[in-house]
Amino acid sequence: MAENSGNTRLAIIAGLTMIGIYAVQFVAARFSLREHLTVTDMATLRFAGAGVVFLPVVWRNGLEQLRALGWRRALALAVLAGLPYPLIINWGLTYAPAVHGAALCPASIVFFSFLLSLLDGRASKQRTIGVATIVAGLLLFIAPARVGTNEVLFGDLLFVGSGLMFSAYATSVRQWRIDPVTATAAVVLLSCLPLPLLYLLAPSGFHVAAGAEIVSQIIVQGLLAGAAAMFLYTYIVGQLGSQAASLFMPGVPIATVMVGMAVLGETPTTIQLAAIAIMAAGMGLSAMPRRAARVV
Repeated sequence: MAENSGNTRLAIIAGLTMIGIYAVQFVAARFSLREHLTVTDMATLRFAGAGVVFLPVVWRNGLEQLRALGWRRALALAVLAGLPYPLIINWGLTYAPAVHGAALCPASIVFFSFLLSLLDGRASKQRTIGVATIVAGLLLFIAPARVGTNEVLFGDLLFVGSGLMFSAYATSVRQWRIDPVTATAAVVLLSCLPLPLLYLLAPSGFHVAAGAEIVSQIIVQGLLAGAAAMFLYTYIVGQLGSQAASLFMPGVPIATVMVGMAVLGETPTTIQLAAIAIMAAGMGLSAMPRRAARVV
């Protein structure tokens, strides 16, 4: 019991850290996509930086763990959470405001994780209401920023699609009982393989971007978002399950608003502040049944 309590505490700390990383990632991505770098540039920096972290890990441990995982499963994880995932999100950011991405990506992960969890068993009424509250708050959060154009709608659909992909990744990790290091290493290393071809064929803004901007994006997109956040989320899934892990995701738009206010000077509207309160209530309501079960 004490060990489970300690693991839960570590998972909560990991979740809060992950929220901070993703908030910084959205703001940093918005800045560079608006200035110099392209969608493919951001994806390249993400996995090049993450590859620097995980290549020594795989080199030290050998390929035994990846072989045990199996190339089919490794490829499936890489398709769901690897190179296509940030490409789709960054592509969406070229059509829709960053606040849409920061809200719709987590909302979709919560929603689809909840739907996928129904395959394993029936969800409690309280958790169902909590998830519905989170989704309602997230939809309210993006309402003031809606432009109503087809381009914005297309960007929003890309964000929703990315949420479905990441939910499927988390569910697969849970069902296959893959440890966080192996899962993240498989995603990162397989995503690094097509990067040279992507660099040669896709348009790039590396030649006009400052060195400091490129280095900072390697740290934010690669080391933090591509390696650390991916590992943390996979760890949380292993400790709490994919549905419980997804409940941290609504914290991303909340933290993004705070970081955006400090870095970009953006202030949330009254409606967005109300939406943040609704999301917080939904997260608390969704977490209560699990705690109650532990007490009993």
